[in-house]
Amino acid sequence: MAAAANPLLALAGHAASWRDRPMPPEVAHHARRALIDWFAALLPGCLHPPATLLAAAMAPERGTGRAICYVDGAAGGLRHAALLNATASHSVEFDDIYRDAGYHPGCPTIGAALAAAQTRGASLDGLLRAIVAGYEVSCRIGVAVQPSHYRYWHTTGTVGTFGAAAATALLLNCDAERTAHAVATAATFAGGLQQAFRSSGMSKPLHPGHAADAGALAAIGAAAGVTGALDVLHGPVGFAAATSEDTGKWDRALEGLGERFAVTAMTFKNHGCCGHIFAGLDAVAELRAEHGFGPDDIEAIHLGGYGPTKDVCDRPEVGTEQEARFSAQYCIAALLVMGGVRLAAFEPPALADPAIRALMPRIAVSLDPELAADYPGRRAAKVTVKLRDGRGLSRHQPTRKGDPDAPLSDRELSDKFTELTAPVVGAAASRALLDALWRGDALPGPVPLLAHAPRRAAE
Repeated sequence: MAAAANPLLALAGHAASWRDRPMPPEVAHHARRALIDWFAALLPGCLHPPATLLAAAMAPERGTGRAICYVDGAAGGLRHAALLNATASHSVEFDDIYRDAGYHPGCPTIGAALAAAQTRGASLDGLLRAIVAGYEVSCRIGVAVQPSHYRYWHTTGTVGTFGAAAATALLLNCDAERTAHAVATAATFAGGLQQAFRSSGMSKPLHPGHAADAGALAAIGAAAGVTGALDVLHGPVGFAAATSEDTGKWDRALEGLGERFAVTAMTFKNHGCCGHIFAGLDAVAELRAEHGFGPDDIEAIHLGGYGPTKDVCDRPEVGTEQEARFSAQYCIAALLVMGGVRLAAFEPPALADPAIRALMPRIAVSLDPELAADYPGRRAAKVTVKLRDGRGLSRHQPTRKGDPDAPLSDRELSDKFTELTAPVVGAAASRALLDALWRGDALPGPVPLLAHAPRRAAE
């Protein structure tokens, strides 16, 4: 481990440096993009369980404070808001991805960071710095334990705890030593099992919710003097050893620390489903645009993908919204029938659509060894389409729209934000929030949901 005798100390020192180090304009811009994308996923998620159920159940435990729970619009304690907002932001599967770690950093990191910033009365600059710090720590730890970590663990639940801890520690003015203890304690709180989203249930969005809450707790404790085991990441029975094949690829994880920044290399989702289906969806969409076929023209579709495309997303039958979001068969059929895989694709009318259901049995998924060898650094697909008129079409999709090498433009990101948030908060409020996030200097505040209006009027 030549890059650092102790990776935890290296990462904590780097995270703490974001309090006063120069912020390159490009990094600040990408941090704003991450914050915009997080709100785009958060606000529609505020209308979905489990966040809605938890917000009602936990209302008596809200406590006092200035952190805003966007799910019900009320202010309260840091950890309360962090848990519920992080849960909501993962509920509609439109949150960001750090490809090399197989990880959604925005939900746990920004969920905790914004609650801490609101609690402390921080500036927007302080929030952006915390986002960068949290992304750096957690994404790099994710790189150290992948790809073997993903066999059993949901990275957003595990590694997300580190992002929340580092970001919150920065906003609580922890120095490098106390940040190290925050990250160390966070390691013992990390959790989230793959089985939770390989069938029906609401547990998956709770993973980043727990990560945000647990990371915030670790940072609050560290700020108060609570210490952790500083060899917990790379030790013989530490985090990497317990959750991956070895004690961590730390040289790789720490490469370019202080020179290259994870927040500048994010994938912003262009479809509202599991990212392991994206390359296949992009390939089918390109073939359809080029050749003009429709659902009734298809005899068979074959999707060849990398490991999780087959292991996680080969679901010929679905019964729930959660299962549909992780079914390549459902999502490809929905793309062809509905024209896209957006929020409407997972509403009850779509889930029951006979045209989608009729197409699903004609779609098959298999593991492609060549694509599997390139994972996780590349998320590709090979698609073949056999049409009823005898034509055979094929496409190798080397990357996904939204990945760092095929990114959403600022305009496309703004369009995504408007599409997802305007129905939830109204067109005027959506425009105002988007403008403030792109150009403002003030910390985001309350954003009342249209769904809250009747309740508030009656109160």
